[in-house]
Amino acid sequence: MTTLWDTTGSAVVKELAAQRRTGGAVLSGVALTLVVVADESRVTEAEEAATHAAEMHPCRVLVVVRRQIDAPGPRLDAEVVIGGRLGPGEAVVMRMYGRLALHAESVVLPLLAADAPVVTWWHGAAPERLATDALSVFAHRRITDSSLAEDPLAALRVQAEDYAPGDTDLAWTRATAWRTALASTVDSVSGRRGEPVRVLGGSIQGDPGNATARLLAGWLSSRSGCPVDITEDAHRSGPSGVTAVALELDQHEQVEIRADHRGGAVISQPHRPDSTVALPERVLGDLLSEELRRLDPDEPYSEALEATTGVRGLADRPRVREHVWLDPASPQDTDQPTAPEGATP
Repeated sequence: MTTLWDTTGSAVVKELAAQRRTGGAVLSGVALTLVVVADESRVTEAEEAATHAAEMHPCRVLVVVRRQIDAPGPRLDAEVVIGGRLGPGEAVVMRMYGRLALHAESVVLPLLAADAPVVTWWHGAAPERLATDALSVFAHRRITDSSLAEDPLAALRVQAEDYAPGDTDLAWTRATAWRTALASTVDSVSGRRGEPVRVLGGSIQGDPGNATARLLAGWLSSRSGCPVDITEDAHRSGPSGVTAVALELDQHEQVEIRADHRGGAVISQPHRPDSTVALPERVLGDLLSEELRRLDPDEPYSEALEATTGVRGLADRPRVREHVWLDPASPQDTDQPTAPEGATP
């Protein structure tokens, strides 16, 4: 690891190139660039998750930490790490001070891996309008986490109003295990019958204020075409906010999946004995790794977000964002509209 104090972007580029030459061809196989935006209070957690993801997906990790935007002068401190604490690949941790923090892309752009897609992940509060952060404009995928917001349900609404194909939410990723278990259970009923199954309704027990529970209800509603309600459960629901899901099927049948709080869930379905399935609480690195597996728009997520918030036409919006300059020190910029181009009222 090499630490550069009060340095410049060009010096970081040169140091990375020098270490890459020293490392040889082993470091040339980079599938993508992962740009991580985190506050200082969350940077350690973000680095651990990015390291885990880099072990699954060879990538160059660029961590941007915006510090003291009101500092009197711009300054850049950088750590260049290859094959060290941030995984087997290349990584640069950049702490930016002063006005430089508002122009992070000027340092990040020269560090992007050539001819490789870019994924930007905000571990913390993301901008209400992603286009105001230039790090989102050149990214193929943009990952946020509405569960970290003070009001997760309001954050979902903001994400829907600002949505562009390629956006996703780790609150949605936390629902993957539940969605997989539900889909396989309904498929099992269909296989027993030898014909398709219709879902006539359903209910979720858990935390109505949890973003993951809301998105799971939205996904079920979008797939079944019928409303799915969330009823509050006094038991601890975990990060997903879900303790049980029951689906009403045609032919007067019902299936239910209930978490057992031991890292699994019990599946109840007609004409078969109860069975168990793994339903562990996943670490942040696992969630991030899942999102790095695909770089195309996540249509099931957009459908779930539509059903959750009532904002329509998400998948029809332009995929390319145009940068909108926002200066937090300028009062007139705080009155800019938050809805993106092509958004439906």
